[in-house]
Amino acid sequence: MPNTTLTMDELLAGSEIQGLAVGDVIEGVITSVRKNEVWVDLGARGVGVVMRREIGHGQALEEGTSITVSVIDPEMEEGHALLSMKRAVKDRGWDEVQRLFDDQEIVEISPYDANRGGLLVELEGIRGFLPVSQLAAGHYPRVSGADKDEILQKLNALTAQTLRVRILDVSRKDNKLIFSEKEAVKDDMQARFAELKVGDAVEGVVTGVIDFGAFVNVDGIEGLIHISEISWERVDNPRNYIKVGDTVKAKIIAIDKDRLSLSLKQMSEDPWLSEVKAFSKGDVVDGKVTRITPFGAFVQLSPSVEALVHVSEMSDDDTVDPEQLFQLNEKKQFKVLDIDTDNRKIALSLKEAKK
Repeated sequence: MPNTTLTMDELLAGSEIQGLAVGDVIEGVITSVRKNEVWVDLGARGVGVVMRREIGHGQALEEGTSITVSVIDPEMEEGHALLSMKRAVKDRGWDEVQRLFDDQEIVEISPYDANRGGLLVELEGIRGFLPVSQLAAGHYPRVSGADKDEILQKLNALTAQTLRVRILDVSRKDNKLIFSEKEAVKDDMQARFAELKVGDAVEGVVTGVIDFGAFVNVDGIEGLIHISEISWERVDNPRNYIKVGDTVKAKIIAIDKDRLSLSLKQMSEDPWLSEVKAFSKGDVVDGKVTRITPFGAFVQLSPSVEALVHVSEMSDDDTVDPEQLFQLNEKKQFKVLDIDTDNRKIALSLKEAKK
């Protein structure tokens, strides 16, 4: 009598039932939930077990529930397969994030943590990263002096918020998943840029104040108000004029790539032009010394009008030292030598006022 005993491999080969292989992602039904393991019916492909460490967070573990598992070992010594629920989620997750990247879809994410370099994100069970440099203007942490603690504080405030992003780079091999908020808003920004022109008045919210000016979020577009464009007065510290959270109206004075150059002071008339009318060439005027330099001293004649007395107009002595001759906030009389309205300059003389 011939031997009719067939091996499992031979049985599978002679049927439409496929054997299991490492990495297969398959469906099964939970048949038993125990303390440290979950047993799964794989139908004609046998049974398998999921150890506790391979069960994902928040996944349903009730008998009769259909689940997706990944094969770690197709056949243990005991005859059953070793399975993973975590790995199945990840395997399918990589496929999905690759599709999202290929299609350049915009997705919504909620960062779960932050470090000084950016935001930690999880999408489809895959952990990724959103670098600070890829944040949109409204979320970029503008701080003075690159204060790392303040940057981290601002990034932590973004955790649990919903952000619209695109996947910038993905590599399953390198376990890399990088997001960009800037890329997600790029199309909208280009459309908004097309509607803007130099001279337009816009409204925005101050997102950062630094030594050389202030950053403003104008409907998702980043704008910069340079210190020289904050006020018609001479500004030593922008923080005395503007603070984070302020809503400001400003004029666009330049459009450069993805940023606007703005002016706060040009939203009002230059008071210098009206105040300078009080002075004429040849007048002897009172002024207060505001700055002393090796080449001369700056003198305030009115709230908005500042003039220069050059070192050559201080004394007939060519070796005169301005710092020896003047003290800050000292008041003296000067003679107006010239008024250049176009360039907003007034030249003064100390020695001529004494004659």
